[in-house]
Amino acid sequence: MIKIEHLTKSYGTHRAISDVSFEIKEGEIVGFLGPNGAGKSTTMNILTGCLSSDAGDVLVNGLDILKNPIEAKKLIGYLPEQPPVYPEMTVSEYLGFVYDLKHCTLPKREHIDEICDVVRIADVKNRLIGNLSKGYRQRVGIAEALVGNPPVLIFDEPTVGLDPKQIIEVRNLLRTLGKNHTVILSTHILPEVQAICGRLIVIDNGRIIADRPTDELTRVIRDSRRYRIRVAGPVNEVLAALRGVGGIRRVEAETDRDGEASTFLLESAAGTDVRRAVFFALSEKGLPIYGLEPVGRDLEDVFLQLIENGGELPAEKPAARRRK
Repeated sequence: MIKIEHLTKSYGTHRAISDVSFEIKEGEIVGFLGPNGAGKSTTMNILTGCLSSDAGDVLVNGLDILKNPIEAKKLIGYLPEQPPVYPEMTVSEYLGFVYDLKHCTLPKREHIDEICDVVRIADVKNRLIGNLSKGYRQRVGIAEALVGNPPVLIFDEPTVGLDPKQIIEVRNLLRTLGKNHTVILSTHILPEVQAICGRLIVIDNGRIIADRPTDELTRVIRDSRRYRIRVAGPVNEVLAALRGVGGIRRVEAETDRDGEASTFLLESAAGTDVRRAVFFALSEKGLPIYGLEPVGRDLEDVFLQLIENGGELPAEKPAARRRK
């Protein structure tokens, strides 16, 4: 459905993206992630035909976005980070305006009513957009992207600024839309990727560094064993004892202290339960344990490690040999 080949774009002497290539098949829901300044927006703007590239090609269902812009853009519904709505229009007036602007040929009234039902804005379609909450304005922006029933939907930060209830509603809506559309979701809110997307593309410094099923990230999160442990005793002695336990990959002391007890964060190798070994190691050194609780690895940790390790997941890195 979408094929991007060797895209390159510079702004003066700054290379925004360099040799970016990926392909998205029909029906996929893909998260497009990266830190600020990584090249996400530049890639999205080229993909939607809003910006030309210095080199490379973008094909949407076989149509080149620059050589056949009108036909290719008919296949794309785009919601930028700031929805391009007119606050002085009612919802119906605005969607009718977009319908005419897109030269849509579907039955106008029925098509707009159907979109309003899908995005759940039928109850406000006669109200001024300027009087709507941010959550409803975001829904109107999604409705605009759906006008003409394009097979490809591209959403740039669709839940920024929404309250928790609105975020859940928009996520559920995007998940529903993904059943009948190819969806690209550009976001920095990582739980959205885990909740919605089946695949993750990560860009950093203008280059694609990872392209993986989201399930692989979920596996890393699930397999990771992290614990927060409170131990009484000198910090350096506790650290030395914990670092001597086989299967522990990382130990660090946290800043809070309760009387004679300090808190430590430890992480074991995937699939390794070190709790028994930790108990005996600390007991042997006369270091009492005041508490031990599991701490789940979150998606942000995995994302940051992808960036730091050039696209490698933590579990893929060869284990370091222990010194004898």
